[in-house]
Amino acid sequence: METHISGLFPEILAMIFSYLDVRDKGRVAQVCAAWRDASYHKSVWRGVEAKLHLRRANPSLFPSLHTRGIKKVQILSLRRSLSYVIQGMPNIESLNLCGCFNLTDNGLGHAFVQDIPSLRILNLSLCKPITDSSLGRIAQYLKNLEVLELGGLSNITNTGLLLIAWGLHKLKSLNLRSCRHVSDVGIGHLAGMTRSAAEGCLSLEQLTLQDCQKLTDLSLKHVSKGLANLKVLNLSFCGGISDAGMIHLSNMTHLWSLNLRSCDNISDTGIMHLAMGSLQLSGLDVSFCDKIGDQSLAYIAQGLYQLKSLSLCSCHISDDGINRMVRQMHELKTLNIGQCVRITDKGLELIADHLTQLTGIDLYGCTKITKRGLERITQLPCLKVLNLGLWQMTESEKVRGKLSAFSPLGTLEWRVAK
Repeated sequence: METHISGLFPEILAMIFSYLDVRDKGRVAQVCAAWRDASYHKSVWRGVEAKLHLRRANPSLFPSLHTRGIKKVQILSLRRSLSYVIQGMPNIESLNLCGCFNLTDNGLGHAFVQDIPSLRILNLSLCKPITDSSLGRIAQYLKNLEVLELGGLSNITNTGLLLIAWGLHKLKSLNLRSCRHVSDVGIGHLAGMTRSAAEGCLSLEQLTLQDCQKLTDLSLKHVSKGLANLKVLNLSFCGGISDAGMIHLSNMTHLWSLNLRSCDNISDTGIMHLAMGSLQLSGLDVSFCDKIGDQSLAYIAQGLYQLKSLSLCSCHISDDGINRMVRQMHELKTLNIGQCVRITDKGLELIADHLTQLTGIDLYGCTKITKRGLERITQLPCLKVLNLGLWQMTESEKVRGKLSAFSPLGTLEWRVAK
């Protein structure tokens, strides 16, 4: 007996439709009434984020999203009041307003006028007009917020962080990238250093402070004392932190990812402090730290040997540093040494001999390597990604074709600058 697709139970159709991309989910709803009904099953749309241009009134929009169980929304352009969204989706869980340049404190204030207990994720990155006033509203009415993205909001000050520390005790992730007015005082608020005014965001697990130029080592002292649950800390481009600040971070036992990219005052001494503590880091990025050299690799091998990802792009390391590190780094899977111009074939041979778990390596701009070293690297049994941009001997497909013969994996991903 043959069974036609039209004879399948709606539950089976819904299961099939759940594997389609968002556009095709909408298309199958237009085939016939039976497919439309099946495609509106909430299991089909589980986890989907609706991407909307709010330009004109559409009475059927939010009832349609509700029927399908969609609770995540990204607003691509905002020509209507934000309150239109909040009123239409009372059970909204995620609201992404990134880049809505015309969103103001006034517009946000009209939208957040009562508790919204379902909202867990709010992205206001690049909504330039937003100030501390909006953070007061958020702290008052979004008590269950777990993720708050404020990247690029240059009007945010320490007062705004005090409001966050006062109201958002369930916050797990906070992005303050390029919030140029934020200083040590604000980080102290978040870390609960001013308990008389605010309890702090002591549940934070991820904190992004990239390009917050007013921060000093005192901020790191606050973080180490108050944010014991922190797992991910991004301090890239924070020129005010130094080696002394690494002492404070060195005993944060829950921290597994630390980004110090382009922190100009971090040197071998700072890496020594990190290695001598009780850190269990999985990922470390010290790319473009001009004062990092071979001695740092020795410290990493002694105290940070459990790393799975290590980025050293443009650091002053050589084959000697590679030799001092590789024998201890048995768990390393990703190594980025692009623009380390002192690395030669000898360094690649050491990597190939000892870092057998590597799945990706960046050799962008390593001008002293030759085909001989690359032949050894491509013998790594787990290697999947090899970046060769700006390698002096890359002759596009010609070199790639020669080296492919040496690779044990037909699925090796080559990245070569055009």
